[in-house]
Amino acid sequence: MHMTDQASLAPSTPLQRRVLVVAIVASFIAILDGFVVNLALPAIGRELGGGLVIQQWVFDAYLLTLGALILVAGSLSDHFGRARILEWGLAGFALTSVMCGLAWNGEVLVVSRALQGIAGALLVPSSLAMIVTSFSGPAQSKAIGQWSGWTSAAAIVAPLIGGVSVDLLSWRVIFFINVIPAAAIWPMLAKLRSSDAARDKSKRIDYAGAVLAMIGLGGPVFAFIEQGRVGWGSPQVWFPLVAGAVALAFFLVHENRTPEPMLPLRLFAIRNFGWGNLSTLAIYGAISLGFFALGIYLQQVGGLGATVAGIALLPGTVILMLCASYFGGLAGKYGPRWFMTAGPLLCAIGFLMSLSIQEPLNYWTQVLPGQVVFGVGLATLVAPLTAAILGAVPPDEAGIGSAVNNAVARIAGLICIAFAGLIVGPVFTREGLYNALLVTAALFALGAVTSAVGIRNQVGEAAGTAGERGGLHDDGGPAGQHA
Repeated sequence: MHMTDQASLAPSTPLQRRVLVVAIVASFIAILDGFVVNLALPAIGRELGGGLVIQQWVFDAYLLTLGALILVAGSLSDHFGRARILEWGLAGFALTSVMCGLAWNGEVLVVSRALQGIAGALLVPSSLAMIVTSFSGPAQSKAIGQWSGWTSAAAIVAPLIGGVSVDLLSWRVIFFINVIPAAAIWPMLAKLRSSDAARDKSKRIDYAGAVLAMIGLGGPVFAFIEQGRVGWGSPQVWFPLVAGAVALAFFLVHENRTPEPMLPLRLFAIRNFGWGNLSTLAIYGAISLGFFALGIYLQQVGGLGATVAGIALLPGTVILMLCASYFGGLAGKYGPRWFMTAGPLLCAIGFLMSLSIQEPLNYWTQVLPGQVVFGVGLATLVAPLTAAILGAVPPDEAGIGSAVNNAVARIAGLICIAFAGLIVGPVFTREGLYNALLVTAALFALGAVTSAVGIRNQVGEAAGTAGERGGLHDDGGPAGQHA
């Protein structure tokens, strides 16, 4: 659905208008923050030092807590109330944004980013949950489309806001700016507390699962990032690696036994859901690694400013926004399998085309053509991927199915950025960029093979509906992965 169409679909009651505005602004803040941080990494490295390791941690600390807690956020909303959880998330995000902006060294910034990820985990799922509970029938689909359209606009304005802030002011401004929209919608959000859905105190919150997930993800991520600094033989590397592996094993056992798991493993027995999430892991890992490497290279080696570098990587997002609905409709008609196969292959070709990058950099011949091909591939695969996954689960479990897929996408980025040091080396060079591009293309190819082998076409109303409105993940989807 295009933005101009969505603007005419205003909710019919003041309460619904308030819910939609709050949901859009809260999600917009989280998505925008992710984009602008990626643009600021070179400037952060210049001021705070720490090289690639600190840049990796600034990126991954946020994804670590976000990915580990995004699944439990739904249970928190059911237990404490959606508006209340959104208030906590919004207040926490504003506070931790100020902490990030005031950080006096890399370590403080990394800790602040981890805390910001906790707040971010409360923001987006709660925003969408409020829309789902406040709207019904066709109005709900329209509201979700409106929410998705406006929040995805963050992908367009982020390079301008982030780039101008970094180039003309300071990277710190990109964090301080989050406080303004948060303060603006706070009074409106406070008024929603009285109309919040009745809290379900009977549902258990899987705190143990959340803790095990954070240790299980955090241990290996810490090990792979820090090995570039202290070496594989250090206890600082192998101890967290072993502890993380043990915690991950306990997590899977716990989730299989607990009556109300944050990650229902039984859903992975559904063919398209299981294989679709494997494809998601490869595809979104590729997107994260590819844009992490390109974003840093264009600034640190290519000599582009933050604003120009951000705009330089926008063609894929623009093509996605223009074409996702079209390919979603085709997936509903013909099934998602071959779109999910062809799309990642085009993305792989797009990144392989960037192997033509030389010094001095020529954006128009070395970067833009590959970004256009990548954008066509991204638009081809994203909506069919969402259609395959959401169309596979029962309608009453679509919410948890979407949350799991979002978590898998975040974790894919987390893992691939943790490996970035091994792939590109301790100092960013053109050879390191080439390595990252080759690994990115290989991951896209793996996603294509996984889709071709595992996905089965389920043409019908469910797939069509998911495809038409599934162009972006709940937290900005593929666009958000550029962050």
